[in-house]
Amino acid sequence: MNLPLARRLASLLAASALALALCGASRAIAADFQAEIPLPEGARSVEVSRPDEPLYQAPSTSAARRGAASKGARLPVFAMTRGPGCEGYFISVGPLAWLCDAGGSLSAAPPDTTEATVPPDGLPYRYYFVGPNGTLGYRALETAEDGVPDTELLKGFGVALVRVAHKSGGDEFGLTTAGVWVPMRDLNSVTAPVLRGQELDGASPAVVWVVSDSPAAFVEPEKARDRSLKLSKFQQLPLLEEREVKGHHWYRVAEKSWLSDRDARTPERVEPPAELRPGERWLDIDTNRQMLTSYVGDKPVFATLVSTGRGVDGTELATPKGVHRLWVKLRTSDMDNLDDQSAAENYAIQAVPWVMYFE
Repeated sequence: MNLPLARRLASLLAASALALALCGASRAIAADFQAEIPLPEGARSVEVSRPDEPLYQAPSTSAARRGAASKGARLPVFAMTRGPGCEGYFISVGPLAWLCDAGGSLSAAPPDTTEATVPPDGLPYRYYFVGPNGTLGYRALETAEDGVPDTELLKGFGVALVRVAHKSGGDEFGLTTAGVWVPMRDLNSVTAPVLRGQELDGASPAVVWVVSDSPAAFVEPEKARDRSLKLSKFQQLPLLEEREVKGHHWYRVAEKSWLSDRDARTPERVEPPAELRPGERWLDIDTNRQMLTSYVGDKPVFATLVSTGRGVDGTELATPKGVHRLWVKLRTSDMDNLDDQSAAENYAIQAVPWVMYFE
C-alpha cells in the first residue's frame, strides 16, 4: 500500500463509504491462527461492554491497534482463539480485528447492520496535527500532566479524537483513538476539504474541476483572456466541449469560456479491465489527470479528484500501476513509517478514514 502523504490527511479520503467487515477476508485471517476454542452454538455476535474497546490486528495485546469499538456495539463473530495479553480468549470480529473477551460478551443477537453515522464532511473523527513543540499523552485524564507521560507525539503527527473533556482545573484534553489524552492547546485542527465528487448517470463524464490556485479562462484556446468568469480552486463546472490544441486539452465550460489542462481536469471514460466480472464495481485511477472514476460494469457512476503517489514509478512513493483487486476495505486505519529507519522524516496519522488495501 502506498503511504506517501504525511501532512495532508484530506488527500487520503476516498470517494465512497466502505464497510468495516468482509466476511470472506475475516475467515481467511482467522484461518492463520489455530482456533483453540470452538464457536458456541448460537453465538452470532459479541456485544462490546466497555467504551472505546481496542481491536488488535492479531490475537495479542502487543499487536498493532486496529481501531476501537463503541460500548454497546454488536460485532460479528468469526473465530475464537487464545493469545497473549488476554486472560480469556480473543474473538475475531472482522478482517485484522481481534477483541479480548474481557471487553465484550457473546450474544445470540445478530450483529449491527446499521452503518455508522458519518458527518457531512465525510470524516469519522475530528482530526488534528500536533503543533511545533510536540505533545505528551496520558492514559488517565485525572493525572494528565501530573506524572510521567505514557507516550510522546512529535510535531506534525496526526491524531483522531474520540471526545474532548476538561480536566479538573479547566484544561481541555482530547482522547485519541489510541486511548491517550493529549492537551488541546498543543493541537492544530484539520479542516475538511471543500471538494466534493460528482455522481454520474452512467453516461460519459461531463464535468470539469479547477485544480490550480490561479486559474485563467480564455475566450478561445490560446487566445485572449476571459476575465468575466470568476474561478476558484476545486470549483466544479460543466464540460460543454473539449479540444486538443498544441499538445494541451482545452475544456469549454461556458459560452465563450475555455480552461486548459494546466488549470483544470476532467475524467476520461475508459473500457473495463479484462479481469472484471459482469456488473462488478471497480475504480479507475488516472495518475496523469489525477482523477478517480467509479464504475458499475461499464457505466461510470461517480468521479472526483485524487492525490496519488508522487514518487518515481517503481519506488515506494509511487502509486503502483496495473490492475489490482481490493482485499480489504476499512473504515479507518493507522498509518506511519516509524519503523523505517532510512526515512528522512517520520510521520504517524491515526485513523486515516476510508482505507482500501490492494497490495
